[in-house]
Amino acid sequence: MTADLTHARSLMRRGRVLVVLGLAAIASGFVRALLYTPEEARQGLAQKIFYVHAPAAWAALMAFTLVGIASGLYLWLGDPRLDRFAASSAEVGVAFCCVVLTTGPIWGKPIWGTWWTWDARLTLTLFLFFLFLGYLVLRRALLDPMERGRFSAVLGILGMLLVPFIHLSVYFFRTLHPQPILMKPSSPSLPPEMLRTLLASFAVFTLLYIGFVTLRYGLALATEAQEAQRNA
Repeated sequence: MTADLTHARSLMRRGRVLVVLGLAAIASGFVRALLYTPEEARQGLAQKIFYVHAPAAWAALMAFTLVGIASGLYLWLGDPRLDRFAASSAEVGVAFCCVVLTTGPIWGKPIWGTWWTWDARLTLTLFLFFLFLGYLVLRRALLDPMERGRFSAVLGILGMLLVPFIHLSVYFFRTLHPQPILMKPSSPSLPPEMLRTLLASFAVFTLLYIGFVTLRYGLALATEAQEAQRNA
């Protein structure tokens, strides 16, 4: 158990470093977006929130996808590390999804004229957010580790199945959201200056995701090791 605690503390140290680097990079990236990236012709300054909103959406959907993959592997292999990672990724994904659901209305108000509309992508994203909130509540409600892992894994897989549907919803439904400008078969629909800023933001949010998950995983491992010591 001492080895687990040592490993957990090492992970938490690494996670903190990555989070600090990620937050610093986000601040510098938004300065770049505000001062050195051209304004969009029709949306003006309001469009700048795109460089936070879209990367946060990427990080959230990536987190939920990895929850589903880890959950499927957990049901197959029964490795508690996979369940621990899935839980950590779900918590981080919920946090990023909250950023998406906050920045979206702030951006939408000056462009669409309303804070919220039951647009297909917005509605599905909100549903995904509540689904993974339920995932976290379920994990708190079940005390047996094996039962908690199995039940939450099933819910995590179902949540993952919704992710591609959210991305493709702009093709399936009449929606206020534009069609994909980056993740599509053809070349990106952005000027080079905007594309470079957006890709940098994607990289920074990915780094931040890794940092938060590493920190959360280490914390979960430390908690489990301490509980095992008390019960020994």
